[in-house]
Amino acid sequence: MRGDGTLQDVRRPREPGGDDGPPAADGPGGDGEADAGPVIRRPRRRHRVLRWSAATLAVLILGTAGAGYLYYRHLNSNIEKDELNLGDSKVAEPTPNAAGQTPLNILLIGSDARDTKENQELGGARETFGSTPLADVQMLVHLSADRSNMSVISMPRDTLVEIPKCTDPDDGKVYPASNGRTMVNQSLGHGGPGCTVATWEQLTGIHIDHFMMVDFAGVVSMADAIGGVPVCVDANIHSRDSQGHGSGLKLTKGTHAVKGEQALQWLRTRYGFEDGSDLARAKAQHMYMTSMVRELRENATLSNPNKLRKLAEKATEALTVDPGLDTVTKLYDLSAELRKVKPERITMTTMPNRYVGARVEPTEDAEKLFRLVREDIALDGKDAQDKKRPTATASAEPAAADDEIAVQVRNGTRTDTRAAVAGRANTVAELLVDEGFTRAVADNGTSLSEDRTVVRYPSADLEGDAQAVAKALGIPASSVERTTNVSGVTLVVGADWREGTAYRAPEDDEDDKTPASADALNGADEEACMRVDPAFTWS
Repeated sequence: MRGDGTLQDVRRPREPGGDDGPPAADGPGGDGEADAGPVIRRPRRRHRVLRWSAATLAVLILGTAGAGYLYYRHLNSNIEKDELNLGDSKVAEPTPNAAGQTPLNILLIGSDARDTKENQELGGARETFGSTPLADVQMLVHLSADRSNMSVISMPRDTLVEIPKCTDPDDGKVYPASNGRTMVNQSLGHGGPGCTVATWEQLTGIHIDHFMMVDFAGVVSMADAIGGVPVCVDANIHSRDSQGHGSGLKLTKGTHAVKGEQALQWLRTRYGFEDGSDLARAKAQHMYMTSMVRELRENATLSNPNKLRKLAEKATEALTVDPGLDTVTKLYDLSAELRKVKPERITMTTMPNRYVGARVEPTEDAEKLFRLVREDIALDGKDAQDKKRPTATASAEPAAADDEIAVQVRNGTRTDTRAAVAGRANTVAELLVDEGFTRAVADNGTSLSEDRTVVRYPSADLEGDAQAVAKALGIPASSVERTTNVSGVTLVVGADWREGTAYRAPEDDEDDKTPASADALNGADEEACMRVDPAFTWS
C-alpha cells in the first residue's frame, strides 16, 4: 500500500504533540501524508477519501513496478518496531458485537527523545542528550466497533500512576513495578513504549491494540505536507517568559495556518495558554487535531511526486510502532478504518483529574470515562439507545454449580471524598453464601475505588460462572467484564452499593454521559479558540 497514504491516516490519529518542554507530537506528521495520497492518485475533489495502492506509488515515484516494490521494502525498513505490551498482565480483547465487529484502541505517544542533532535543536535541553526519553504526550484513540465514531482521551504527562513491572525485550532487563505512584511519562523509560501501553491498560482496563510513537523531528519533518493547520488564539501570544521558558510560539490574534516548526510550537505550548498547565496544552492539541482532520478531508494538496517521496521517507523514519503496524500496508489499512469516521463524530477529551501538589491524579469521572470506552459507548452521546448499555449474551460455557464457584469479593467503595465502607466485602460475601455460593470469600487485603459494582473473570471458561454470580445479586450482565487483572471470578463492590443488601444499578441515562470534567471538544467545532494568558500577550 501507499507508504504515503498510509502514514497520512496514521498521522491523523496521532496528532498528539509535545509540550513546552517535552516531546513533540504525532499529529503533524500524519497529516502530511494523508494529503499526499489523495491528490496524486485521482483528480482533486473535496471530501473525496484518499485511495492509494503500492503500484500507484511505484509509478508516481519511480516509474516501474519493480523499482516501486524495492522502494516499498525500503520504506518498511525505515519503520522502527517495538513490542506492544511489556507487562505481565494484559487486558483481554473485547467481545465482538452482534455483527462480529470489535473496537480498535491505539495509543499515540510523543517522545521527548533528544538523541539526535535535529531533536536537540527542536527540543533544547542539550544536557539531556542520550538520557532516558519520556512519554510526554499520550493519547488513546478509540475507534468504535461499528466505525461510526471515534473518542480520544489525553492523559497529562504528570499524572500519578502505578507503573507495572516491565521487561525490556531487547536485553531482558526487568524494571520492577513502581514503589507507589509516579509520573506516567516515566513509563517509556521502563523498556520502551510497550511499558507505556502496559501502564495504560493497568489504569484503564482498556485493551490496547496498537501504539504509534513519534519524536520532535518527526513532527516538524512532516507538518508542511498538509499546507498548514488552522488554529485560533483570542489575543496576541508569545510563549516565552523572562527566564526563557516557553515554546517560542508567536502569533497575532485570530486564526492562523501553522505548519513545520510553528506547528510543533503550538503542540508544545503551555506557557501562554490559559493557566499554563499541561491541561491547557492538551486542549490546544485537541484543537489542532480536529482542525487537521477537517483539512485532510477537504483540501488534499500534495501533488508533487518528489515531495511525496520525501514525505514518505521522513514519516517512516520518524515512526516507531508495534509489530501489528510495521509495514506501510498495515498502516494504510489502519488509516482506511480511521477515515470512516466523520469529524462531527470525533470527540476529544482530557482524562478528568485533580491536583495533588504540582501533579495530578485521576478522579472518579476518569473511571467513568474509561468505562464508557470499555463498553464502546460514544462520548458524543449520539449512540442509538439500544447500544448504550450493551447486554451480554449467555456464555457458551455453562456455569458450574453455585456451591462450586469460587468467588473473591473486594471492597471498592472508596471515593474521592468518602472512605471505604468498613467490612463491606464481608457483608456481600455473606450474601453470596446465603445465595448458595458457599465458596465466596472476602479479600480484605485489597482496597479499591470503583464507581460501579462489577464482576470480573480472567478467561472464557469462567464467563458463565461470573454471569451466574452477577445474576444472583441483581447485577446487570453489562457489568460482567473479562480481564487478566484477576485470577478468578472477582466481585468488586463499588461506590454505587455502599449499603443495603439489594443492589440497584445506576440509571443508564445519566451514567452513560461523558463527564463535564472531561472537557470534550467535537471534531466539527470550527469556532474553538485558545484563551491567551494576559501575561504572555504583546502589542
